[in-house]
Amino acid sequence: MSAPDSLVSRSLAAVWHPCSQMQWHADQSLPLLAVSRAQGAWLYGPDGQRYLDGISSWWTNLFGHSHPHIVQALRDQLDTLDHVMLAGFTHEPVVALSERLSALTGGRLGHAFYASDGASATEIALKMSLHYWRNCGQTGKNEFICFAGSYHGETVGALAVTDVALFRDAYAPMVRGAHVLPSPAGENPQQALADLAAFLDAHHARIAALIVEPRVQCAGGFAMHDARWLAEVRALCDRHRVHLIADEIAVGCGRTGTFFACEQSLDADGEGWPDFICLSKGITGGTLPLSLVLSRPDIYTAFLDDTMARGFLHSHSYTGNPLACRAALATLELFDALDILARNRVWGDHFTDALAPLAAHASVSRFRRAGMIWAADIDTPHADFSRRYYRAALAREVLLRPIGNTLYFMPPYILDPDQTSVLAERALAALDAALA
Repeated sequence: MSAPDSLVSRSLAAVWHPCSQMQWHADQSLPLLAVSRAQGAWLYGPDGQRYLDGISSWWTNLFGHSHPHIVQALRDQLDTLDHVMLAGFTHEPVVALSERLSALTGGRLGHAFYASDGASATEIALKMSLHYWRNCGQTGKNEFICFAGSYHGETVGALAVTDVALFRDAYAPMVRGAHVLPSPAGENPQQALADLAAFLDAHHARIAALIVEPRVQCAGGFAMHDARWLAEVRALCDRHRVHLIADEIAVGCGRTGTFFACEQSLDADGEGWPDFICLSKGITGGTLPLSLVLSRPDIYTAFLDDTMARGFLHSHSYTGNPLACRAALATLELFDALDILARNRVWGDHFTDALAPLAAHASVSRFRRAGMIWAADIDTPHADFSRRYYRAALAREVLLRPIGNTLYFMPPYILDPDQTSVLAERALAALDAALA
């Protein structure tokens, strides 16, 4: 048995992989890929086989694997402080990171609260909103609004505001339902806005917060909406005293063209920020798990009191882990040192041009782009298209995993011209093979 086969066999015998139908891995209809190392944009198997990471390892790896600047920052931090609990303690990396993130909002949001994964960040924002209204004497404001096709995580609270049937249906008895309104990414965004306005007119006294993925509903099929729509939602939330939660877990960290996607909805004076921002995935450059919630100052101050019952009742053992915070600081340093947002605008145009043959394919419709996210819907008779495409792409040394019949690209920010061509050309070749 070869080294990759041995590792795959051991994994199938010992590991339950996330969001996976393990039967497909066992029968090889969805290959389980053994990875022994990674460098830059490439993943390498134990046999030396390599794969260009076209999805940034589930949208996390912004600057390539094992980036020397982030690696060195982690080594330095490991020699100094690996972990200390954040309840009653503090340390330089968590303070510095919180200061940097608040500065990116112009100081309008701050007091970062930390966890490890995106779903936990969603839970934190929902709990903060509900508890804020309770502290303000408005206990009736305890319901939430999300949009059709939204995805905000898979823990119980996050599932309540997720409208993807695959994730919700199995656990429906555990989930307290939220109000699901038409998506801004649908055929009539103005009607969706009117529906929201009418709902808030009638029910705002019961609503604590509205949660939205700014610009792109990623797991919901990469549905994209105009940035101006969110500005209208902000105004409605203000009018009805409802919190606005921006779930930037997938779309933040420069993925839609600005560091925070919600920046694109601000007015000329820089106003219009949400009440909460949830951030995760790319914040550590894909090296360590970290998530966080930023909130407005008045929300933070509503929890200050002599009694613990009015404090925010949430904790994780690894909250604000120094290693993860140091990786995040190194990631933010790379944004500045490489002028990455400007670089991405130029590279993104080149990649769009490189994808033109795929966009013109007879089976492709609704080719679309938001910053560093590209997506297209595939007309195919194959019910198992996503698995067929995944296998065809791997055979061509490219890692791409369609969601249903939607093919998408979320590459790391460091592809050179050769890697750009490889990704675009082999993605097209894999499409032809998957459709055959």
